[in-house]
Amino acid sequence: MFPSHRPRRLRTTPAMRRLVSETTIRPRQLVLPVFVKEGATSPVEISSMPGVHHHTRDSLRRAAEEAVRAGVGGLMLFGVPQRRDAVGSGAVDPDGVLNAALADLRSELGDSTVLMADTCLDEFTDHGHCGVLAADGTVDNDATLEVYAEMAVAQARAGAHALGPSGMMDGQIGVLRSALDEAGFTDTSLIAYSAKYASAFFGPFRDAVESQLSGDRKTYQQDPGNGREALREVVLDLAEGADAVMVKPALAYLDVLRAVAEISDVPVAAYQVSGEYSMVEAAARNGWIDRDRAILETLTSIRRAGADVVLTYWATEVAGWLDRD
Repeated sequence: MFPSHRPRRLRTTPAMRRLVSETTIRPRQLVLPVFVKEGATSPVEISSMPGVHHHTRDSLRRAAEEAVRAGVGGLMLFGVPQRRDAVGSGAVDPDGVLNAALADLRSELGDSTVLMADTCLDEFTDHGHCGVLAADGTVDNDATLEVYAEMAVAQARAGAHALGPSGMMDGQIGVLRSALDEAGFTDTSLIAYSAKYASAFFGPFRDAVESQLSGDRKTYQQDPGNGREALREVVLDLAEGADAVMVKPALAYLDVLRAVAEISDVPVAAYQVSGEYSMVEAAARNGWIDRDRAILETLTSIRRAGADVVLTYWATEVAGWLDRD
């Protein structure tokens, strides 16, 4: 009449549940993406991402210091320039907004955290694509790689510990590794955005970087319906020298994240992107969900699927909760 197995015994008290918990989140596993805007005189909240700001160089320093004090594992920097052109020249300018901000933070924080830089042109081009355009308006893969190589060296020289080439150009990891090594930056890591999908969940991010994009990025970002293709991209990036691989977005691609984690012999990251962040914030503001529980549940799902590192706009806040708990 009665069950012979009672799994509920392991759920009876908070202490028991804590003892047998299979998946944990620690502050060191979280990375905070941050936006620094050229010419900004004060931090301004991004309308589609409540709680996330366009920073000045000074307010960026304060946000970075707060994250480091909270134990966050790293920072991913994105730059928002005042001027853009067809080839994204601001990306390679040592005095450009992103490189200047990297230098600020490396000077301020040293090696106390991992400074990561977005190595992509979309923030810096007047057409909003992640690369240089050919005469027919398509993205020229190989011409883009030449700019990426220059951008990578500029970011490493500015102080980045790790680079995140997110443009999904074929061969980008191999080209960047060669360029960094030739310039003497053999210790600068490459976090390959191996599985980056052409996702609707990037919408608020376009506001964050004031994207000039018209059209879409489907010729270089992956089709949301493809899983095997992601594994092929991972294998290629590993062969080219990636130090870590990434799946982006995270929540809609947990199956891909699990498959990547099973074949990768380097750390696996996942990016909880702007749309995922904003959905939770919007639902919470309407009283439809418990905000804090939803945040932790989503982060736990990403970790459970296999992510060693999670990029999330809640990194500093969640790190404070974890230390408190």
